[in-house]
Order: sequence, then C-alpha cells, then structure tokens
Amino acid sequence: MMLDILKYPDKRLRERSAPVKPEEINSVAFQRLLDDMFATMYAAPGVGLAAVQVGVLQRFMVLDVGIPEGELIKRDPKVLINPEFVSKEGEVVWEEGCLSCPDLTVPVKRAQRVVVKGLDREGKPYELTGEDLLAVALQHEVDHMDGILILDKLSRLKQDLYKDKVKKGQVVVR
Repeated sequence: MMLDILKYPDKRLRERSAPVKPEEINSVAFQRLLDDMFATMYAAPGVGLAAVQVGVLQRFMVLDVGIPEGELIKRDPKVLINPEFVSKEGEVVWEEGCLSCPDLTVPVKRAQRVVVKGLDREGKPYELTGEDLLAVALQHEVDHMDGILILDKLSRLKQDLYKDKVKKGQVVVR
C-alpha cells in the first residue's frame, strides 16, 4: 500500500522520533509498514525513507541505494531500526534532495564513511558500514528522526525563499 509522505511545513517532521520497542518489530503491522514504506520509497522515487516521513514517530528507516551490476543497478533493500552512529570519518559535500521538501536540493557537508549499529528487520543487532551515497542517506534519515530537514542546512535567506515558495503554492508537491 502506498503511504502519504509528509511535506514541509508539516510540524510532525520537526518531532524527535522515539525508539522502537523490540517486541513491536515482529508484529504483522510493523512488518507490513516496512513493506509499505519500501513501496512508497521506490515509487517516489527515493533512496531512503524515515518512518517520521510517513507520520510514524519512531526511529527506523528503509533505504536502498542499489548495487551497480554493469549497466544495471540491483536493488539492495535495507532496514535499520534504532540506529546509532558508531563512527564517522572523512568529508563529502552531496547535493541532497528530500521527499519531504519537494523541489529543493541542498549541498550538504556529511561524513564520507559511517558505521551505524541498530537492529535489522527481524530485530537482530547488526552494524552497517556506508560510504558515499549510503553514508549520506544514513545521515539524512537519522536527521529526520531528530527533526532536522535539509532546509535547515541552507542560509537563512535561502530558507526564507523556500518557505515563501511553499506558502505561495509555487513548490510542486508530487
């Protein structure tokens, strides 16, 4: 089932998400929500989606930056529940877009390589190492869980310009 993606200025996007309780993970409803989030992310299209973006204020995400296989990109879906950064290193500036901030791309300075620990789809502990796009996506989605948007990475003037466009209905909401 396709889910509605919250768009700025929805106030829920500014909320800090709560941890997922381990007993919730194997419920039918939670697993269905993960499937629905993947379907929504792929259709958008995007490479990551935090639960808060679909109105669920809990600390989990789905992501898929793909694996290059010759000319094709093979799907590589990942679920990360209650993520915590173990390490961050290097630096990269990435032009980021966001499903919750339509028609906005922002150059954001991020760690080039991250190690994140959390729980997988079955609730088992695991560590995920990401570089470049995967590292950026992980940091972007954790920002969502902390109520931070790419809009916040802009200068005050550029934030105001975007906010004015949203108010005037000039932002294309897909």
